[in-house]
Amino acid sequence: MKRRLTIARALVNDPEIVLLDEPTTGLDPQARHLVWERLFRLKQQGVTLVLTTHYMDEAEQLCDRLVVMDGGRIAAEGSPRALIERHSTREVVELRFAAESQEPFAGKLDGLGERVEVLPDRVLLYVPDGDAAVAEVSALGLNPANVLVRRSGLEDVFLHLTGRTLVD
Repeated sequence: MKRRLTIARALVNDPEIVLLDEPTTGLDPQARHLVWERLFRLKQQGVTLVLTTHYMDEAEQLCDRLVVMDGGRIAAEGSPRALIERHSTREVVELRFAAESQEPFAGKLDGLGERVEVLPDRVLLYVPDGDAAVAEVSALGLNPANVLVRRSGLEDVFLHLTGRTLVD
């Protein structure tokens, strides 16, 4: 409530530019979406929003243009869509194998996508076509316990640009 009140106070004078530092940190999902809706309407009215955020879904929702920073340096800049197209693949296949380690399966997936990332609980396969990649995984005789095909997002871009993984 305090964060929402702070944002409301900042908007009371119809500003032309609004500077926001982590505007939705600590908000529950419903409140976060309400803030996003209000900020989106402000943007439609021509208000310039400058915000810092660690929430990549927030940046993707609200930003026309963004800058990815790493260690105080600009790693990349552009529209969310352009950054995803430039630094990631169209889709990501998340494969979870019923084994203690995912590492042995990752080696068998080399060459199926542009990038393979091994996490303790799953393997991420960065590919242009997720369904085709899943068919190739099956053709290799691999049977993951769980498969998820999702579109690539800014979080994938951030992790790729910074050289970090989800484990770091």
